[in-house]
Amino acid sequence: MKNNRALGLLTVTHGVNDMYQGAVPALLPFLVAERGYSYALVTGIIVAATGLSSVVQPLFGVVIDRRPMGWLVAVGMMAAGLGVGLSGLVDDYAWTWLAIALSGLGVAAYHPAAAKAARIVGGGSARSMGVFSVGGNVGVALAPLFVALVLDAAGTRGTWLLAVPAVVAGAGYLLARRSPRVSGSVPSASAASVSAAGATGRDDWRAFGWLSALAVFWSVPYVVMGSFAALNVIGRFHVSTATGAATLTAFTAGGVAGTLVGGWLAERRGRLSTIRLGYLTAALAVAGVVFVPSLAGVLCCTLLFGTALFVPFAAQVTLAQDYLPNRVGTASGLTLGLTLSVGGLLSPAFGVLADAWGVPTVLATLIAVLAVAVLLTLRLPEPSGLVPAPRPVAEPAA
Repeated sequence: MKNNRALGLLTVTHGVNDMYQGAVPALLPFLVAERGYSYALVTGIIVAATGLSSVVQPLFGVVIDRRPMGWLVAVGMMAAGLGVGLSGLVDDYAWTWLAIALSGLGVAAYHPAAAKAARIVGGGSARSMGVFSVGGNVGVALAPLFVALVLDAAGTRGTWLLAVPAVVAGAGYLLARRSPRVSGSVPSASAASVSAAGATGRDDWRAFGWLSALAVFWSVPYVVMGSFAALNVIGRFHVSTATGAATLTAFTAGGVAGTLVGGWLAERRGRLSTIRLGYLTAALAVAGVVFVPSLAGVLCCTLLFGTALFVPFAAQVTLAQDYLPNRVGTASGLTLGLTLSVGGLLSPAFGVLADAWGVPTVLATLIAVLAVAVLLTLRLPEPSGLVPAPRPVAEPAA
C-alpha cells in the first residue's frame, strides 16, 4: 500500500541530495577563477565527486540489505551537503579534494537506502519510483542557480551556506520518521529481509546483468548529450552561449517530463514496453538533433531526446529491484551507481573524438549506442518466481 506522505518526503530529500551532485560542476568555475586550478586539478575534483561515489555506492547497497539502516537517508544527504559546504573554507587543494570526496560518499550512502525506501512506500510501482526520481532531476537542475547565487555574493569562502538545505532536510527527515503518519513506512524501508514490492523470490542475476548492461548504454547518451548539447548549437548555428544554455535546459526539462511519463506508461503499458519505446524514440530524436537543419528543430529534438531517454528510468530501477528481490539495496546501488558512472568515465574519449571530428560526429555515435540499447531490451525477461512476503515490521524510530 502506498504512503503518499512518506513518498513525498523522500522525493524532497532526493532533490536536496542530488542538488549536491549538480553543485560540484557548478563550483568548478569559481575555483578556477579564484585559485587558478588547472584542468588536471579540476578533473581530480570530478573524480573525487563521482568516481569514488560510484564505486562505493553498490557496497552501501549490500550493507543495507543486511542491516536496518533507514537513518542512512538523512546521514548520507547531510554528508553530501557538508562536504560541499567545507570545500571552499580552506585554500588548499587537498582539503577541497577530501571535502568533495566526503560529499561523494554521502551521495553514495543516500541512494541505495532512499531507493529501497521509495520502493516500499510507493508499493513497488514504477509510477511512484518515477515521482521519487523526478526529485533528483529537479535537484540537479537547480544546483547551478543555487551555487551561483550563493558564491556570487559570498565567494568560495561562503560554501558553508550551501550545506544549509542538507542539514535542514536531514533533520526534518529524522523528525518525520517519528510521525505516526509516516513511521510505519519510512523506517521499514531499510528492513533487510523484505522486498519493497511485498514479495520475495529467487534472485535472477542473469537478467540483472542484462539490465545493468542496458543501464551502461543509458549513461553514455546522458553524459554525452549533457556535455555537448550546448556546444552543438553554438557551433552549428553560431548563436550565443545563452542560446546554447537554453538547449541544455531543454534537455534537462525533458528529463523531468520523461521520468514522470515513463512511470505513468509503465503502470499502464508494462515496464518492458515502456523501456523499449523510450530507447527507440531517443534514437530517432538524437538523429534529429544531428541532421535537422534549423535551430528550432534541433531545440525540439533535444527536448524530445531528454524526454525519451528518461522514459525508461523508473521502470529500469523497479525492474532491477524485482530481478533481485532479496537484495533490493544491492540492486539499487548497482543500477544507480556503478553502471551509471560509465558514461562519465568514457567522456574523455568522446572529448578526443570531438576535437578530431567535431561535435555533430560525437552526437551521431549516440544513434549506434541507442540502437544497441534497443537490442539489449529484447533480452530482458519479465520477473518471475515472486511469492508473497510477510508484512514488514517497522524499525524503531531513530
